[in-house]
Amino acid sequence: MRKITILALLLIATVTSGQEKMVSYDGIINFEASIPLFEEVKATNNKTTCVLITKTGEIMCLVSIKDFKFKRNLMEEHFNTNYIESDRYPRATFKGKIEKFDLKNVNTDRTTYQINGKITIRGLSKKILIKGTLKKTENGIELISAFPLNTDDFNIEIPFVVRTKISKTVNTQIACIFK
Repeated sequence: MRKITILALLLIATVTSGQEKMVSYDGIINFEASIPLFEEVKATNNKTTCVLITKTGEIMCLVSIKDFKFKRNLMEEHFNTNYIESDRYPRATFKGKIEKFDLKNVNTDRTTYQINGKITIRGLSKKILIKGTLKKTENGIELISAFPLNTDDFNIEIPFVVRTKISKTVNTQIACIFK
């Protein structure tokens, strides 16, 4: 499944008529929807695939939902079955553009850019504008971004019995190194 997903993302990237691209196959996405005084609701996915088209600043990320890992197996099961329905919606995607991106300007200093795009979760898309930092490292170009997502935007139902224990605002972070 992962190979098919990566192949699909790379095919999308090749449609950009041979423009230079950089890829990250092991990006990390963390999210947290915890409420103080209750059990931590937090997960990590370290298999995120992202593509950066260096001539245009276009960026695409593909996330397999089942690759999110929680501390507790029961939380992971509820996340996949009840909240995200990962059998029905196995992937989340982001397609966007880094505003005023120029590869020549990326250096070893962390520089903040605005990224304008569309995120799709559970088959529902939402336009978002987020800030991210880019920095040249010895391994490639590092992207780091943090942004909130709202469960209502993607019709994610939080059952009444746990509604006071899970935040509707999901604090999300992504980090990847394009090579």
